[in-house]
Amino acid sequence: MIIITDKKNCTGCHACFNICPQHCITMESDREGFWYPVVDEKKCIQCGLCEKVCPVLHKELVQNEPKAYACMNKDEIIRLQSSSGGIFTLIAEHIIDKGGVVFGASFDKNFTVVHHHVDTKEKLSQLRGSKYVQSKIGDTYKQVKDFLIQGRMVLFSGTPCQIEGLKSYLRKPYQNLFCVDIICHGVPSPKVWQKYISYRENDVGSSIGKIFFRRKNEGWKRYSVSFLFKNNKEYIKTFDKDLYMQAFLKNICLRPSCYDCEFKTLHRKSDITLADFWGIQNVFPKMDDDKGTSLIFVNSNKGQIMLEKIKDYIICNEVDIHKAVSYNSSAIRSVQCNPKRDNFFHELDSYSFDQLVKKYCSDSLMLNIKKKVKSIIYVVLKKIGLLEVVKRILRKTRI
Repeated sequence: MIIITDKKNCTGCHACFNICPQHCITMESDREGFWYPVVDEKKCIQCGLCEKVCPVLHKELVQNEPKAYACMNKDEIIRLQSSSGGIFTLIAEHIIDKGGVVFGASFDKNFTVVHHHVDTKEKLSQLRGSKYVQSKIGDTYKQVKDFLIQGRMVLFSGTPCQIEGLKSYLRKPYQNLFCVDIICHGVPSPKVWQKYISYRENDVGSSIGKIFFRRKNEGWKRYSVSFLFKNNKEYIKTFDKDLYMQAFLKNICLRPSCYDCEFKTLHRKSDITLADFWGIQNVFPKMDDDKGTSLIFVNSNKGQIMLEKIKDYIICNEVDIHKAVSYNSSAIRSVQCNPKRDNFFHELDSYSFDQLVKKYCSDSLMLNIKKKVKSIIYVVLKKIGLLEVVKRILRKTRI
């Protein structure tokens, strides 16, 4: 029987919920809004399956040699509708063309982020684009298994811990399963997200019609958060001015497990990893048009075959994986826990959203941006051999 004694050891992947033969595990929200398994001990038969499929309790090392590429979809319309370079759409369309189904994160009618599947290209827009909220898996692992047994191709996309959860649940490999994960910063609380939605709706006096986390109206590097309301009004702010994104980038509303993530590594169970290629201007300047460039890791033979299948529809250049990761350290390193996090959640129900962010995140974003800029400058100076020269100049200036 699975018992969570330290919340840092549970990613909320739902593997235990899906595997339980007695249906005695429910996923319940704690006071912070994160899901954790709760066992009905009266129904439990002590089979131990919930513990066996937990990807944290039974971490498996992956031995592979991933390759990294800078990629972008040649279809500029799709690329502009995507968070990065539009590669997910090409992979998903290939699976659908083979009669398969595609699982990913989407908004439900209440704009809660949930996992579900589509099997037509017209519905892929539901899964396209980033959703900076923890997605609820529900019973989708069971659905995936049913499709696989039927012989249908399945694409499952999610965070690294969700991919690990799925593969642990399945307990054996399937040739007709293709997995795509992302370079994940961390997953914010669904409760914090719902509070933000309510704040935006109350501010405008209308319910929401559509949400976009990554509008490229001011470019890919300065993406915007957009809310389209049913009264035809629109809220749109670049990520550095949006209250929710300030809290997200301040690392103040993430799941406890995200601060010491077990699945940040270059050796992943997914077939392909998708991410933004930050730093593309320094690696392949010709691929930097500020409309979105994807960094992809090819982690398996299936991933390499897929890249070959879509090669006619993309612009693609191989890159040293360590060089690419130097601009996107979230691939291998967890974010630091904000020291104000506990107070933020303790007062989550006591303040309006804007008051809460103002109290705990006011300088956060500029501080993070300055740190990121300094890090990039450091890497560039080191690579061109001027780091020591600049250090000597700075020392003389201080004197």
